[in-house]
Amino acid sequence: MSNTRPLALLLMGPTAAGKTDLAIALRERLGGELISVDSAMIYRGMDIGTAKPSAQELARAPHRLIDIRDPAETYSAAEFRDDALAEMRDISSQGRTPILVGGTMMYIKRLIDGVASLPARDPALREALNARAESEGLVALHRELSRVDPVAAETIHPHNRQRLLRALEVYQLTGRALGELWAEQARETFPWRLVSIALAPNARHVLHARIAERFDSMLAAGFRDEVAALQARGDLHRGLPAIRCVGYRQMWEHLRGETDAATMRERGLAATRQLAKRQLTWLRGWEGVHWIDSDASDAHEQVLKIVRGSST
Repeated sequence: MSNTRPLALLLMGPTAAGKTDLAIALRERLGGELISVDSAMIYRGMDIGTAKPSAQELARAPHRLIDIRDPAETYSAAEFRDDALAEMRDISSQGRTPILVGGTMMYIKRLIDGVASLPARDPALREALNARAESEGLVALHRELSRVDPVAAETIHPHNRQRLLRALEVYQLTGRALGELWAEQARETFPWRLVSIALAPNARHVLHARIAERFDSMLAAGFRDEVAALQARGDLHRGLPAIRCVGYRQMWEHLRGETDAATMRERGLAATRQLAKRQLTWLRGWEGVHWIDSDASDAHEQVLKIVRGSST
C-alpha cells in the first residue's frame, strides 16, 4: 500500500518561522493545494493577531480551513481531522498534492493517528471545570491531572487550558485515563505518503527576534482595534478558545484595563515564545521529519529536493 498511496506534504514549524511564504512557493512549484493546520486561523474576524495570510496572499494561494468558524464557536481536533481528510481527498482526486501547513501540533497528531472513542463533551461539567480554572488556577488543575492521569499530565502543558480541561473531563466522565482509551483504538495506515518538513531558524535568539518583530507589526497594523471589535460584540468572553489564542488574551485583558500597554506587549511576547517552545518540543520527537533552516537561502530548493526524492 505504501507505494501506491498519493503524496502529501506536511510543512510544520514554530510560530513566526516563515511557513506561509514557503508554503505559497511550494504550492506554485509542486502544483499543490494548501490546507491550513492552525487552530487560530479558523476564526473569522481574527486576522491580524493570527498572522493570517493577507487577502493578496490568499488570492494568489488559497488556504483551505481558514475562516471556517465564528469566534463564539469551538472546533475540536476530531472535527479538524474529518475536515482535513475531506479536503485531502478532494485535492488528490484532482491529481494535485495536498500541502498541509501550520503549527497546531495536536491537529497534526490527531490527523495522522486518528481519534479515540472518547465521551462527548459535557457542557455542565465543562462549565464547572472552567469555573475551577478561574478560581483555583490551571496549575492546581494540572496537579490534579497528575494524580489521576500522570501520563496525560506529562504531555499536557499546565497552561494548555483546552487539553487540560478535556483530559480531566474525560477522566471524570469515564474514570479512565486518556492513554487507556487510546490504547484500545485500532491503528490504521495513513492514506497518504506523508513527507514531513520542519521549518525553523537554527538559533533560538533569531526566532525570538522574529516573534518580537511580528508582534510589533501586528500592533502597528491595528491588532488593538481588531480585539476591541471582538470585545464590542458582547457575546465573547475569555473562556472561549478563540479569545485564549496567543496574543488575544493579553490584548483582551489590556482593553479591560487589567494591564498597561507595556505589560500587554511583554505578556504577549512571552506567551508566543512559550508557544514556539512547545511546538519545537513536539517537532523534536516527530519521527522522520526533515529539518530545514528557515534562514537558508536555498530553503525552497532543499524542500523540493526532499519531496522529489520521496516521489521516486
